[in-house]
Amino acid sequence: MRAQFVLSEIGVGLRRNLTMTFAVVVSVALSLALFGSTLLMSDQVTNMKGYWYDKVNVSIFLCNKSDAESDPNCAKGAVTEDQKKKILADLDDMGVVQKVTYESQDEAYKHYKDQFGDSPLASSLTPDQLQESYRIKLTKPEKYTVVATAFDGRDGVQSVQDQKGVLDNLFKLLEGMNWAARAIMALMLVVALMLIVNTVRVSAFSRRRETGIMRLVGASGFYIQAPFIAEAAVAGLIGGLVACAFLVAARYFIIDHGLALAEKFDLINFIGWDSVVSTLPLILVTSLLMPALAAFFALRKYLKV
Repeated sequence: MRAQFVLSEIGVGLRRNLTMTFAVVVSVALSLALFGSTLLMSDQVTNMKGYWYDKVNVSIFLCNKSDAESDPNCAKGAVTEDQKKKILADLDDMGVVQKVTYESQDEAYKHYKDQFGDSPLASSLTPDQLQESYRIKLTKPEKYTVVATAFDGRDGVQSVQDQKGVLDNLFKLLEGMNWAARAIMALMLVVALMLIVNTVRVSAFSRRRETGIMRLVGASGFYIQAPFIAEAAVAGLIGGLVACAFLVAARYFIIDHGLALAEKFDLINFIGWDSVVSTLPLILVTSLLMPALAAFFALRKYLKV
């Protein structure tokens, strides 16, 4: 097979169906950009889970005098020194507990003032209205129920709260958004495949005289089909390159510069460039194989050789 002939046929096909080729490039670029975005979004969620789950605490809030008057869980009165010692001893004996930090009412009041000092409520709040607490670092965050079962409802304990529950709701929302992006990506891939099939069909019809002559002179089926498959692959590759450029630009302008989310939201551990770079080869390979395979199966139906 002469490479010059195949390349010339690719150029002819792309020029003849310029508008459809442009539509294929755009649809492939959008679908693969969404494909890459969903992969990076999954990496981001996994990265955030590992980062935040490693920092979450379980908090045991102890009853104070105000709770004894208003909270059914503290009906037996404010926590006593003996009860606090017993709770701390039991925590030390639990294998799932990695570290225990005690926070007094004065410390809780200071933290509240630091975080909500501008709130109208802060001026009327006093330290004795806040609760003492034990902040517990677990070896495995999913073992929260072990602590909750052991201390929830115990005398002197007002409540047991797990920060992981709040994060779980956030990650469920992010996963839902990721699945929605995957659904749109799948729809765009279907649209791209349909455009590729139609483009190959139109190209085969417009060159039916040339392919007829090639059959008469004994050209092989692969020799006849190769320009059409390569034409689809080139259009797909261009779309893949556009998708890669979009992902690189999005990472650069949204996270690093421009919007600079990495600086504005320093509590979020954003994925690095290594995740983006490792995704690009997969996008390029997909941009080549997907159109080539679609063209191959379309030719089996619309180009009899």
